[in-house]
Amino acid sequence: MLATLVALVFCGAARAETSDVETTWRLLDYIAVDYAGAVSHGSVLSPSEYAEQNEFAATVAAKIAALPPKPERQALAMEAARLQGAIADKSDAEQVAAIAHGLAAALLATYPVPLAPNKVPDFARGATLFGQNCAACHGDAGDGHGPDAVKLDTPPIAFTDAERARQRSVFALYQVITQGLDGTAMPSFDSLPTDDRWALALYASHFAFHDAAAAEGERLWKQDASLHRLVPDLKTLVGTTPAALASKIGQDKADALMAYLRRHPETVTQQQTGSLSLVRGRLTASLAAYRAGDRQHAGELALSAYLDGFEPVEPALGARNRALLERIEGAMGDYRAAIQSGENADALADRVQVLDDLFDDAEASLSPMRQAASQRFSERQRSCCAKDWKRC
Repeated sequence: MLATLVALVFCGAARAETSDVETTWRLLDYIAVDYAGAVSHGSVLSPSEYAEQNEFAATVAAKIAALPPKPERQALAMEAARLQGAIADKSDAEQVAAIAHGLAAALLATYPVPLAPNKVPDFARGATLFGQNCAACHGDAGDGHGPDAVKLDTPPIAFTDAERARQRSVFALYQVITQGLDGTAMPSFDSLPTDDRWALALYASHFAFHDAAAAEGERLWKQDASLHRLVPDLKTLVGTTPAALASKIGQDKADALMAYLRRHPETVTQQQTGSLSLVRGRLTASLAAYRAGDRQHAGELALSAYLDGFEPVEPALGARNRALLERIEGAMGDYRAAIQSGENADALADRVQVLDDLFDDAEASLSPMRQAASQRFSERQRSCCAKDWKRC
């Protein structure tokens, strides 16, 4: 009985902590996006909104101070105080947004909460849910002009507002859908299943970016493989704002890419479960550089093979074959160490061949069509077939 009570208390405390972290993160996101509507060039545009910004910043500081003790909490508290000071000084919106976004990221790094869906959100399901739960206020087109909008004291958010949408991630929308928005008619939809809330957030996020932009985003995604490294997985897709992506590739490209990927989130998981051609290519180039006497470049390519080629598929492979994932990680680490130690080039080539065989197994595990067949073969049978097909 005592153990049960302790477990219940622990679980309750964990849920309370998660809720406080989520609320704090949501307040920081709100400040980062909406402060510009309260202050401009040192002047208060809206006294009520400015008062709200100060209130939210104070709440952030209080909630951080109340979180369970960790070595990083003091640094978080100092940043929260800096945010309060910046708002009190009527600092530029860019500075306040930078502090708020930085603090939000540090908060989640210190007190992790779930940041991504467990599976690909269903965009069509999101459209159905939006019609059932959101269109009455936000409008079928997401423009904030639903039939019930005129009845509300606080106008519903227009998801079609591109400037606001560029500052907001899908994760931020998911948080608002989950917890509601205090002081407004926006209720919590915590009663919806988690998958439905993610689908709804993804659908709501697409309104600001038109179909033409999505078509351009599809073209860019298919023609420029370097873009895949910028959005390698669902966690990145739902956590990245178009504004953050724009700092790397420009706003037009960022808008187009987000327009496409938010409509087709399955795209980022398809690249995870595809071939490992990138990692194979980098290892081949690494071995060639090593044979040419350029050990430094060989090491850089080996590291890139892991970071750019293999790491993006780790979550998917780990879910299907954890033992194989660990074997590949170990073998790639040994390969990098062998480069540093100056191992014989032929021995290094043998390591690449072993990895190439492991990658075959990984692709079989990751491929939905081949997974069932691959599970019927044991490692011993694979080894047998590799040596003598007639014996299998």
